Amino acid sequence: MTTNSVSLPPLDYLLAFEATAESKSFVAASKRLNISETAISRKVRLLELHYGVPFFLRGHRSISITPQGELFLARVKPALEMLRSASQMTASDHKDRAVTLAATNSVAALWLMPRLQKLNRQNKHLKIMLVSSDDDNECLSDNVDLAILRGDGNWPGYHAELMFGETVFPVCSPSYLKANPSAADPLQIHDLDLIEVSSTHREWMNWRTWLENSGTPAGKLRQGSFFNTYPLSVQAAADGLGIALGWGHLVDPLLNEGKLVRPLGQAKVRTNHGYYLLKSERKKMFDECQVVEDWLHRQSAERSTAFRD
Repeated sequence: MTTNSVSLPPLDYLLAFEATAESKSFVAASKRLNISETAISRKVRLLELHYGVPFFLRGHRSISITPQGELFLARVKPALEMLRSASQMTASDHKDRAVTLAATNSVAALWLMPRLQKLNRQNKHLKIMLVSSDDDNECLSDNVDLAILRGDGNWPGYHAELMFGETVFPVCSPSYLKANPSAADPLQIHDLDLIEVSSTHREWMNWRTWLENSGTPAGKLRQGSFFNTYPLSVQAAADGLGIALGWGHLVDPLLNEGKLVRPLGQAKVRTNHGYYLLKSERKKMFDECQVVEDWLHRQSAERSTAFRD
């Protein structure tokens, strides 16, 4: 009599039965599956109780398979082989498949790189190919799975989700502020060592536009240092070369570590742009992409909770 003719037994019961039936020994089966002989015996017994059928005759020091056991092995063996094959093929399909993640130079260097170690620790099977570029076309090439770009959320053919708004404020090193206390005065900051970024994006905020948007007369700006990438400008500020414009989500770690300070306190400019996570509407995402996407959104949510720019 069966306990339930419809329900399936746990897979580990079937694997214990198969190993025992083929080796004709609980001891040999335990070595094959790397679990104890007692555990093998218990799983086989629970399988027999599940079906109400004796699959083995147990002697004092030996066991032998019953006709019912032989028939059951013949029936389940093909199914178990199919499961093993499917598992191996799935693992093989994704074994060497890396997620290609593209981002602007600033996001890649200042936001992603400090966090990749955490992602790798949490997901040891993942492989990430990071593309760093300020060329939007390169970041949106066909071989890219996910991209983080700055814009207004409108990329035809792409699904865009906002990760960070854009909040901009002056930053400098504590030593620079100590040596130049006038940096704390918005009416005098234009006459100090202002660090600029030479960007091909015309909407990128520079010192003149920041001062105008903050309601501070720009006047004649002092000639400061120019860099072709934003990470270099941030490093220059941390090294005490002058005052740079800090994008909130990018300079958070340096502010927390005390390597940068905000000389004008909470003064800031909020724009209508932001940084978006993009994925093509034409491209089918694989499982690892979803893992990375979910992780990126969690990182963004943690930042939003910690900081209210």
